[in-house]
Amino acid sequence: MAMGGGRENGCNHRTWMLSSFNEWLWQERFWLPPNVSWAHLEDRDGLVFAHPRDLLVALPLALVLLTMRIAFERFVGLPLSQFLGVRDKTRRPVKPNSTLERYFLKKGQSPKEPQLALLATQCGLTLRQTQRWFRRRRNQDRPYLTKKFCEASWRFVFYLCSFAGGFSVLYHESWLWTVTMCWDSYPNQTMKPALYWWYLLELSFYISLLITLPFDVKRKDFMEQVVHHFVTITLITFSYSANLLRIGSLVLLLHDSADFLLEACKMFNYTPFRTACNVLFIIFSLVFFYTRLVLFPTQILHTTYYDSIREWSPFFGYYFFNTLLMLLQLLHVFWACLILRMLFSFVKKGQMEKDVRSDVEESDSSEEEAAESHECPQLKNGAARGHGAAPIDGPRSRVAGRLVNGHTSAT
Repeated sequence: MAMGGGRENGCNHRTWMLSSFNEWLWQERFWLPPNVSWAHLEDRDGLVFAHPRDLLVALPLALVLLTMRIAFERFVGLPLSQFLGVRDKTRRPVKPNSTLERYFLKKGQSPKEPQLALLATQCGLTLRQTQRWFRRRRNQDRPYLTKKFCEASWRFVFYLCSFAGGFSVLYHESWLWTVTMCWDSYPNQTMKPALYWWYLLELSFYISLLITLPFDVKRKDFMEQVVHHFVTITLITFSYSANLLRIGSLVLLLHDSADFLLEACKMFNYTPFRTACNVLFIIFSLVFFYTRLVLFPTQILHTTYYDSIREWSPFFGYYFFNTLLMLLQLLHVFWACLILRMLFSFVKKGQMEKDVRSDVEESDSSEEEAAESHECPQLKNGAARGHGAAPIDGPRSRVAGRLVNGHTSAT
């Protein structure tokens, strides 16, 4: 009986803590302007308002989107990649080597030359063979082009449908054309079903992206992507709960307008259609700079900072919402710098050589492929075929290897 009573007391204590936390979290001073309560936003007389509990539907819907994504990539994305000529490079298999594998997994994927020489001695290999093993082992973990294409195609379809659907929802709304109307009668603004479902789909999609982020292609801006997804999910959740649907819908539409172009550019970057990729890259860059660096700060940030408090004094939700928007703007600036670097390279070389923005990553091609193709077989006396050639594992070979590596990394 004592043990049963202890468990019951523990359960009651946890229930009390959850109830206390829930009561603290939903204090009106956090979410709503002064002198406004949740009772003002209860449905009445056929008028429907946004309620935070509605967002719980986003969790099962995110799982539905994950299932749809798996089916889409397998039955649509993969055949489409083959139709458009996406070809995965043949990768030479790496020979099993427990010593090198252990070092690769625990200490590093790109050891320096002194460590390479030590590993080569331990395994009875030449320096070149050890370098080749690590190169092929790194290539083994790199994603194939078809995987990148399928991921980009799924995001392209969603962003395009979301942008088209969102624009059709907002086309007849006054706040799309006059941003200050976002604050007309705030927070007593009703919600239409179409806006609710669009908002819910956006939230579910970003939750699904956050779930699959560890399994998707890793890019150099991985941490920025994590921050972006968290900020976006928090913005959508907070704006819905605080009935900031009008300004929140403009933020979503503005981002979707460039995102589907980005994904389309990625898709064609993996295909032989270089001209289409270059054209899409220019269009995407123009749309990105205009929407993220011009419209977002001059329209969105301006109205949330100034117009939103013309009838209300600043409150916690005002500062929290604007802080999230500023974090989003900092991410815009970060990605704009990456795009500017790519634009410079594009103008200089006449074509786009790397994926746009977040898809800038290590090339699938090995860094010493050219050196390997010219490598001559070693003879029994340690000399290579050819006039004046040095032993493969000799000092001159190591110097040449450093020069090749330096040249490749520079290009």
